[in-house]
Amino acid sequence: MDPTALIGNWHLVGVAEEPQGVLRVAPHQIQLFGRCGMHTGSWRADSGGLFVAAMFGISGPRRGDGCTADPRQLVGWLQRATGYRLEGDNPILVDEAGAQVARLRPGATPTPGPHLAPSEVAPPTLTDEDRRRFAPAAALPANLRPVDPARLVGRWAPARGPETVYVEFRADGEWRGSDGCNGQGGRWVAGPGGALLATSGPSTLIGCEGEPVGAWLSSSWRAGLDGETLVLLDAGAGEIGRLRPAG
Repeated sequence: MDPTALIGNWHLVGVAEEPQGVLRVAPHQIQLFGRCGMHTGSWRADSGGLFVAAMFGISGPRRGDGCTADPRQLVGWLQRATGYRLEGDNPILVDEAGAQVARLRPGATPTPGPHLAPSEVAPPTLTDEDRRRFAPAAALPANLRPVDPARLVGRWAPARGPETVYVEFRADGEWRGSDGCNGQGGRWVAGPGGALLATSGPSTLIGCEGEPVGAWLSSSWRAGLDGETLVLLDAGAGEIGRLRPAG
């Protein structure tokens, strides 16, 4: 599958929480124009059909009942999406069982609002660099064992580095961690062949001796085990970092 097929301005179909919602999927961000304002976040998808997204910010008027300041509490339907499939011009976001979470219908036009210019909500365009970025990732090297998603759940620390640096993969698809000084987090999904995709949200910017574990995750495409050590790899199967079980 081609993850660039997800890029566009979409009407949400079949999402009870957002009956008139519009999802704008651009190469480097995702926006939801919904009943509680405009949510902004990040997303990733691969050619194997994995999908993950997380919203980190919200702005605009809160028009519906139950609207809160925490965007994560308003997009539970989006957090259930761990994959996608394509049906003609309609991408379908699906959960881990393959059931439909949302159908994306083309032709939507988000309302710019007071803080967005029309150009900022126009249909996204793809560059050659974007197409290269979404190209299929290299296979896991033969010396690594594909990591099972259930095996990832738990706390990991860099193979070398301060004890304050860690990543904790949670069974609900969230991850939390620290680079040694700054709290970090996002969402993750894993699949066959060691596929691993994660988003990384905003973080404080305190400088210290540590490891950029959030950047490691958000640039990883595959993960494999070298003994008990988790090896994170980029799209070309280059090593990004190593993590060890930390209890």
